[in-house]
Amino acid sequence: MTALFDTPMRARLAGLAICLAVIAVFAGANAHLVAVSFASQPDCVLSPTMEGAAFRAAKPAC
Repeated sequence: MTALFDTPMRARLAGLAICLAVIAVFAGANAHLVAVSFASQPDCVLSPTMEGAAFRAAKPAC
């Protein structure tokens, strides 16, 4: 039975494939976080330029 990484070329290709998979998972997770952050923006927020407005939660139920 032969070893899986019996040549340096196979070991290099396996290492490259693992690195690409890690990068793809990292990029996918970050893309998901960005998509969720844009999708969950609150609808009603007081403008700080309005008279008597203060920074607070967008909806009282928050």
